[in-house]
Amino acid sequence: MTTAQRPTLEAVAARAGVSRATVSRVVNGSTTVAEPIREAVTRAVAELGYVPNLAARSLVTQRTDSIALVMPEAATRVFSDDQVFPGIIRGVSQELEAADKQLVLMLAGSPAGHHRVERYTTGRHVDGVLFASLHGADPLPGTLARLGIPVVVSGRPLGDVPVPYVDVDHVGGVTAAVRHMIDSGRRRIATIAGPQDMVAGIERLSGYRSTVADAGLPEMIAIGDFTRESGSAAMRRLLAEHPDLDGVFAASDLMAHAALRTLREAGRRVPDDVAVVGFDDIETAAYTEPPLTTVRQPIVELGRRMTRQLLRLAAGESIEQSIMLPTELIRRASA
Repeated sequence: MTTAQRPTLEAVAARAGVSRATVSRVVNGSTTVAEPIREAVTRAVAELGYVPNLAARSLVTQRTDSIALVMPEAATRVFSDDQVFPGIIRGVSQELEAADKQLVLMLAGSPAGHHRVERYTTGRHVDGVLFASLHGADPLPGTLARLGIPVVVSGRPLGDVPVPYVDVDHVGGVTAAVRHMIDSGRRRIATIAGPQDMVAGIERLSGYRSTVADAGLPEMIAIGDFTRESGSAAMRRLLAEHPDLDGVFAASDLMAHAALRTLREAGRRVPDDVAVVGFDDIETAAYTEPPLTTVRQPIVELGRRMTRQLLRLAAGESIEQSIMLPTELIRRASA
């Protein structure tokens, strides 16, 4: 039994009636080859099933045709039932597939992981870097941008980091959620806020504070980390400190799910005794008991817009420094 040999550059050149160097220029994207010759080479490549050597192509073009998506989170968060991360990955993947680019997914949830990402990206192994869920004033996006590596981040970066970003209207979404509870007669509205080293957590808390202040209502705050476990602990703390609360805004649907369960265990009826509103509109929000009122954010579209911005930046085009996507209040039975 013999194994068929892969078509070579020389075979393509012979089929097209051109030199090996001409074939190399065509497959590496050179614009110096006349169109009739380019068509002949392209036809020969298709007929023979020739696959270019990607390593050689990268040396010629100085491109890798790969984009890194960096998640500064532990694997247990990225691959949990929190649909934000899969949504971003799906949006990024859709755009990269359409552009015939490769996705390199990198986790940076530990100092070692962060250092590994820094080594890899500064080593020019990718053509650009997308960052999701930045914590604190992470210096890496700014460092890469200063080195001339295209960078786009998800969410307004904290601190003085002059890199382009795509975000959603956190404050507008929270304002709509809390106003909805106020308009229904709630006057003791608490919040389970997100982590205060992330822009999403900071801005959702800010939206809550400004809305209850405008209505002349008191603040009741417990901090979580967007997980179910933290939502349960925060809800128990709020009930102990403010037993007369009649509304809860949770800064993520996972924390809202936990709040619903904790309220039920405490004998509180939703929405009769306490209204509950979440944020994200993950798939299971419509199937909780009762179905969860929540703020929908266009997470897949966020991933797509980030990627389009990065590809334009990598191509040398000018782009907007910030893009804000709208959010929408989805009204269900919990509030």
